[in-house]
Amino acid sequence: MPSWILFALLSAFFAGLVAIFGKIGVQGVDSTLATTVRSIVMAGFLFITSAVLGKASLIGTLDKKALFYIVLSGIAGALSWITYFIALKQGPATPVAALDRTSVIFVLLFSALFLSEQLTWKSGLGASFVALGAVLLTLK
Repeated sequence: MPSWILFALLSAFFAGLVAIFGKIGVQGVDSTLATTVRSIVMAGFLFITSAVLGKASLIGTLDKKALFYIVLSGIAGALSWITYFIALKQGPATPVAALDRTSVIFVLLFSALFLSEQLTWKSGLGASFVALGAVLLTLK
């Protein structure tokens, strides 16, 4: 099994914990403040991880283009977290997480538009199943 599959599954596992811990934590708390605290914790954790792994010294290897797109990714991520925590505060965890996971459909479309990745009948069918699953998990 390629290592990326293991890391993708671990990412999904931890994302599931984000929904549960976030739903519990956002009760009685402003969702934007909760997102800010989460981001500070993440930044600190990642800074320590980079330092322990000896990666902090690699900051100079980032060229302007890479840095630009990493910054855009950070902004998009922050907007995603802010809106995710607002949704968690207002709605039940399972449908919120299910709708959030429809991001894979946007990735499919954006990767075809901007990365020249191929859209196939398999990817279209998979995206349809993701959409159907999100709808079924959202309906009462």
